[in-house]
Amino acid sequence: MTETPTTAALTDIAGEYTLDTSHSRLGFVARHAVVTKVRGHFGDWNATAKVDTANPSASSVTVTINPASVDTGSADRDGHLKSADFFDVEQFPTWTFTSTDVRRDGDVWLVTGDFTIKDVTKPVTIEFEQTGSAKDPFGNIRVGFEGEVTVNRKDWGLTWNAALETGGVLVSDKIKLEFDISAIKSA
Repeated sequence: MTETPTTAALTDIAGEYTLDTSHSRLGFVARHAVVTKVRGHFGDWNATAKVDTANPSASSVTVTINPASVDTGSADRDGHLKSADFFDVEQFPTWTFTSTDVRRDGDVWLVTGDFTIKDVTKPVTIEFEQTGSAKDPFGNIRVGFEGEVTVNRKDWGLTWNAALETGGVLVSDKIKLEFDISAIKSA
């Protein structure tokens, strides 16, 4: 039997980090037809961060998302999301988030930034909980964060919808974005 090497929590996570895409997830949840939630994620995205624990306001985060990598488990739905009705990936192949302010309260980090979808940029504040830090068995310094924020998709011009015969609409305006982050220290 082979034992798995253990890791130890770090006392200071300051430094430059790059997203470990194979151990991270950027997901979303939308209500569908008023009765259920549809979940999806983006398979192609990357992020970098500078973490300054002594001066959190000197920290920064940059995220780039390929909206054509959307995956909801339904090829038809994914195709509709990629179309001009929603993401219009042909004309707008990249979404970005660039932080403008970072604050910290213990293990909670508030990251405010400019989120651009299509040609619309709006400020968003995402609350992240630091879930752990360790030097992994391969010598990498890792940090983990989980976060979420609820946004109104109409704020970014994502307005397509269909009325339901019984009242309500097919797609909710409110969309929850979910982040499960594993990042590796690069400097």
